[in-house]
Amino acid sequence: MSTAPTPTPTPVSRRKFLQWSGLVGGAAVATTAVSGTLLRGTPGVGVAEAAEGTSTDPKFVWSACTVNCGSRCPLRLQVEDGRVTRVLPDDGGDNSIGSQQIRACVRGRSIRHRIYNPDRLKTPLKRKPGTKRGDGEWIEISWEQALDEIADQMKGILDKYGNESIYLAYGTGTIGGTVARSWPPVETPFARFMNLIGGYLNHYADYSTAQITAAYPYHYGSWVTSNSFDDVKNSKLQVMFGNNPLETRMSGGGETFVTQQTKRKYGVKTIVIDPRYSETAVGLGDEWVPIRPGTDAALVAGIAHVLLSENLHDQAFLDKYCVGFDEDHMPKGAPKNGSYRSYIEGKGPDGVEKTPEWAARVCGVPAQKIRQLAREMGTAKPTAITQGWGPQRHANGENQSRAVFTLAALLGQIGIPGGGTGAREGSASLPMTYPFNTQYENPVETSISVAMWPQAVDHGPAMTKTKDGVHGKDKLDVPIKMIWQYAGNTNTNQHGDLNRTVELLRDDSKAELIVVSDIQMTVSARYADYVLPDCSTAEQTDIIQQGSAGNLEYTILASSAIKPLYDCRPIYDVIADLAERFGVRDKFTEGRTQEEWLRYTLDESRKEIPELPSFEELKKMGVWRREGETTVALKDFREDPVANPLETPSGKIEIFSSELYEMSKEWEFDPNIAGDKLTPLPEQVATWEGAEEAAENKEYPLQVIGHHTKGRTHSSYGNVDWLRDDAHPQVLWINPIDAKERGIKNDDPVYAYNKRGRIRSIARVTPRIAPGVISVPQGSWFNPKDGGVDVGASVNTLTSWHPSPLAKGNAQHTALCQVEKAK
Repeated sequence: MSTAPTPTPTPVSRRKFLQWSGLVGGAAVATTAVSGTLLRGTPGVGVAEAAEGTSTDPKFVWSACTVNCGSRCPLRLQVEDGRVTRVLPDDGGDNSIGSQQIRACVRGRSIRHRIYNPDRLKTPLKRKPGTKRGDGEWIEISWEQALDEIADQMKGILDKYGNESIYLAYGTGTIGGTVARSWPPVETPFARFMNLIGGYLNHYADYSTAQITAAYPYHYGSWVTSNSFDDVKNSKLQVMFGNNPLETRMSGGGETFVTQQTKRKYGVKTIVIDPRYSETAVGLGDEWVPIRPGTDAALVAGIAHVLLSENLHDQAFLDKYCVGFDEDHMPKGAPKNGSYRSYIEGKGPDGVEKTPEWAARVCGVPAQKIRQLAREMGTAKPTAITQGWGPQRHANGENQSRAVFTLAALLGQIGIPGGGTGAREGSASLPMTYPFNTQYENPVETSISVAMWPQAVDHGPAMTKTKDGVHGKDKLDVPIKMIWQYAGNTNTNQHGDLNRTVELLRDDSKAELIVVSDIQMTVSARYADYVLPDCSTAEQTDIIQQGSAGNLEYTILASSAIKPLYDCRPIYDVIADLAERFGVRDKFTEGRTQEEWLRYTLDESRKEIPELPSFEELKKMGVWRREGETTVALKDFREDPVANPLETPSGKIEIFSSELYEMSKEWEFDPNIAGDKLTPLPEQVATWEGAEEAAENKEYPLQVIGHHTKGRTHSSYGNVDWLRDDAHPQVLWINPIDAKERGIKNDDPVYAYNKRGRIRSIARVTPRIAPGVISVPQGSWFNPKDGGVDVGASVNTLTSWHPSPLAKGNAQHTALCQVEKAK
C-alpha cells in the first residue's frame, strides 16, 4: 500500500489560469493549419518515455478529458520528473468547421487539479464494521482482501437471490474511453464480466434523456437527431427550445466552435426559448423568450393555433408524411376528434381552444409574442428547430419533447438542409468498432428505468410492467441487493431527493453490498461498503471516442503520461482479477492486455476506416481527424417515405400514437397525482409541482430548475478548487421581482427549501431568470451540515423521486420551493 503524499499542483496565478481557459484576454495558443482533409496534431511522446522519464526536461504526452459533457477533447500534458505540470490544448486543426482545433474548455484545462486532488482515492477502503454508510469511517485494505471479500459477498448474493439482484448503476464520469468506460453500461468492463457469469439487472434510458428517449419510439419510431449545427448555414431562422450548447457542449470537441463560427459567417437569426438567459442566448441568440418550466407543449399549441388559423402550416407535408394531425389522417381505432388539429381547435375531449391567450396563461409568454413567433417560423423557409434536454426532464417531459417534434412537422422542415426534426442536433462520427465493449450480451433480459433503482432496492418484487415500467418481464422477482457503480455519482448526488436517497442507502438490510470505483471520494463513494481507487485518464492508455462537433470526425489516443498514483489500478486489471475469482479471467481478457485490446480496436476499425492510423502512428499524433458529412436528419425518409419508412406502426411520423392510446387504457397511475397519465397526443399536461400548481401554492411558490454550469460536468470537476472557488462558484439565480419580495439582494446568503430538504447558497439576483423561477447549477456536491442544511447547495436536495409517466424517468426539473434570506 502506497503512503506517498498528495502531490501539490504547481502554483499558477488566477489570471494566468483564466487566460489559458479563454475566460480573459491573453496570448492565443498557436494553431497549425494542415492542408487536405486529414489533420494531425504535434507529436508527443509515448507511454514508456513519459512514465519512466526522470529528466527535468519537459515531455509532452497526449491525453484527454473524458467526462460527460458531450465533448471529448485532447489534452497535451507537460510532464516533468513524472508529474503533470501543465495542461495545453490541441495544437492541430485550423479555424474551419470540420477541421477545427479541438480546444479544451476551462474544465479540461484544469484537469491537473483532478489528478492531484485532496479527495483523490489512494487505496482500497472498507466500511468499518459497526458503522453506517456515510459515517466516513474506513479501514484501508489491500487489493487482494478487497476483491476476495467482494467476490465472496457477490457469490452469496447470487446464490440467494440470483443475477437479477445485482445492479450496474448508471455512471458517466469516464464516458469517452474504450476500456476505462462507464457508459453505456452494457459496454463497460463490469458488464462484460457479469455477462460471463449469468448477467445483471440492467437499466434503460439515462439521466440526461429519459423522457425524450421514451418519446421517440411513439413519434419517430426510433431515436433520431436533428440536423447538425453546421447545417444552420442553410437556414433562414434557428429556434432553440432549451438548447444550450455554449455551456453543455463547450470546446472545439463540442458545439461551441461550430455554432459560433456559423453565427459569425452566416448571421442566421436565432431565437432561444428558455426559462434562463443562458450563455447560448447571450452568445448566439438574437432574441430570448423566457418561459415557465414544463410548459413548452402549451407554447407549441399556441403557435400551432396561429399557424393553422393563418394557413402558415405545411399541409402537404402533414398529409404525406404524418399520421394524426387531422381527422382525415387518423389511425384505425382512434377516437373521434382525437387529432392534434382537433385538440388545438378545442374540438377534442377537453373542449378548450388553444389560442395564444390560453397558451400565455400557462407558459407565461405574452399572446402577442406567441403570434409573432408563429408568423416568423411560418414564413422563414427553412427554419431549424432543435431542443435541448432540459425541457424533457420534467414530469410531463415526454409530451414536451413530442410537442417540439410536432412543431417541426407543422412547418414541414423535416429532412431538408436548413431544417430539422425538433430533436437535439446531430453530428458526424467515425464508424469505429469496439470489440471489447460489445462481444457478450447480458443473459438477464429484465431492466428498469434508470431513475427507478431506489424503488427496486426498497420494494423490487412489488414493481410491475404497467405500474413501474419494468421491461423484459411482467414484474421483478427480487429486490436489488448489490449495486456496482463505476465512475458515477448517481447513487446519491445526481439522483433526486438526496435526503431520502441517502437514508435508503444507509440501510444495509436493503442493498447488502455497494461497491464504488472512482478516482475521487465522491458523494456516492461516501455511501459505499467498498471503495476502489481507479486510475485517471492520465495514468493509463485508452482510445477516446469523439464528441459532438458538427461535421468533424476524430479519435484520440490518450497515452499514459504518469505512473498510477498511490495504490490506484486501472479498471481493466481490477475486473480481470475479480473475474479470476469466478473462474472467467481467460474469457474476460482473451489473453490481451489493455493496450492489446486497443490495438485490436484500431485493427478492426480500419476495416471500415482504411485510412485510420496504426497504434504507433496515433500515439505520436494524439488526435486524428477528418471532415465528415453534414447531418440532415431523415433525409432519406423525406425523399421517399415508402422506400424508407420509419419504425412506427404506420411507417410515418405519428403525431397521434395509437400505441400510447392503447397503453393509456392499461397502465396504472394514482389518480390523485396530477400529470400521471399517458396521452396519445403531445398535449400540455398540468403536473404535480408544475407551473400551474406554482401559481396556487402559497407555501412553495417558486419553480426550481437546475442548469449546467461551465465549472462542472454534472458533478465531475465539482471539487476542483480553481473552478469551484474562483471561476464558477455556486450561486442561486433569482429574478429581481422575486428577490425584492423577500428582501434579498445580490450576493446575500439564502436558503432554498421545501418538504424534502434545505440548501444554503448565495443569491445571484438577475433578470436572466424568469420571474417565479429559481435556477441552481446542478452537480454541486451534497454536503449536509448541522440541522441537515446542504451547504454544498446541490439542487437534488430539493428534487423528487417521483418519475414521469411513460419513461419512469427522473423529473428533476419539476419541483417547487421557497427562498428566504439566511440570517
